[in-house]
Amino acid sequence: MNDMYQGPTITSELGRLPIEAAADRNRLSRGTASEVLDSIDDSPVADLLRDHGSPLFVFSETTLRRKLRHMREAFTSRYKNMSFAWSFKTNRLDAICKIMKDEGWAAEVVSDFEYEKARKLGYAGPEIVYNGPYKSRASIKTALEEGALIQIDNWDELAVVEQLAGELHGTFDVGIRVWVTTGYAPIWSKFGFSLVNGEAQHAARRIIRHPQFRLHTIHCHVGTYVLDPETFRVATQVLLGLRKELSDDTGHLVPCLNLGGGFPSNSLLHGMVGPAEVVIPPIEDYADAIAGELNALPKRDKPLLRVESGRYLVDEAGYLVSTIVAIKGGPRRDAPPETLSSLVVKEQMLLSDTARLSYVLDAGVNLLYTANWFAIQPFPDRRVNSLPEPTRLLGCLCMEIDVIRDHVDLPRLQTGDHLTFHPVGAYNFDQSMQFIHLRPAVVLIGEDRKVHLIRREETLADMEAAESLPAHLSG
Repeated sequence: MNDMYQGPTITSELGRLPIEAAADRNRLSRGTASEVLDSIDDSPVADLLRDHGSPLFVFSETTLRRKLRHMREAFTSRYKNMSFAWSFKTNRLDAICKIMKDEGWAAEVVSDFEYEKARKLGYAGPEIVYNGPYKSRASIKTALEEGALIQIDNWDELAVVEQLAGELHGTFDVGIRVWVTTGYAPIWSKFGFSLVNGEAQHAARRIIRHPQFRLHTIHCHVGTYVLDPETFRVATQVLLGLRKELSDDTGHLVPCLNLGGGFPSNSLLHGMVGPAEVVIPPIEDYADAIAGELNALPKRDKPLLRVESGRYLVDEAGYLVSTIVAIKGGPRRDAPPETLSSLVVKEQMLLSDTARLSYVLDAGVNLLYTANWFAIQPFPDRRVNSLPEPTRLLGCLCMEIDVIRDHVDLPRLQTGDHLTFHPVGAYNFDQSMQFIHLRPAVVLIGEDRKVHLIRREETLADMEAAESLPAHLSG
């Protein structure tokens, strides 16, 4: 026997993945026809691109309002004393934030910029929750004056809030952010006061005993895209424990608990086996986990429950439509046949783990930042009568790392065909950038199925508006 021979190995995934994983290894097991998305809320993809250019962000008002109402019902049907806040950092487009306001959601902001934007959109101070590890002195003063709820993050910020409160000579509701360990999610120790070493308890007592403050809220945010609802059950238990400890010590029963956000959308991380609707817990499971703990309290002790959601609400309402601008690798119909061996085709059919065919798109990670973590699904806008092939989707940036999907099975497409990525409503627009290319237009398809331009395509003038040339370079 050859000394170099190595026997077969059992992969580490065996026994850990769901039974569907075996079928997913065979790209033909679920059929040979790729799912097509030729319209969004009855608006043909081709018409959207004709009118507004490619690439194009598209948002569905119908989907967004449906998600808002679904989440509200999931929680209020289990616990009556609720408050809902919308995470501005997840998507700060005016039209999106205004829909949130129309549906009765408060604004959760994490910077001077977001605070100012919320006020511009008509949110009153008491409708704003001000989070984040850095808040400027000026914005803290404004928030105190306008009655916004500042959720204090650290000792230095507490000192600033105390000093400004003394200057303003008023009484103020404030909150405190703490970080907790649940055993179900990574620890986010960057934000808030630690419960482990007692600093959260010390900070809370200091606030309670301050003559100008009422400690209104205890807040925590256990993470993002949290897949286990038990994380929230444990976090609720921990906050309730701190609340009781403070009540026993000071006589003050904190009226509000804020469990933050982190609820996942129906999207998959790279390497996860779908479909997302099966592996992502429904929002009702998260509501059960939190409300189950609160409903066990005596009626007089039940707090106001606030949640601050982002990804769950808006992700599935967002699409990015793109166009294939070039094809690289793999057998080409228009290539000289003598340069291609039939072996290439056979290998590609058999070894589906190696994508040799690549499509270059007019959109890249400059617009789809979350593609670094999420396997965002591309949908062709027409049905193609060909077997799906392992394909790489490359962005338009002059960077080797600009890869939207390293491997996805798609039918054989052509230059000029369109691919729509979904879901992309959370974080992608807010984290998009004008690197090499300017940002595209954004449209909202209303509940009446009319298409509204909510952000025009950027121009060179937009980019240069903030720049200036020194006099010696102006000639």
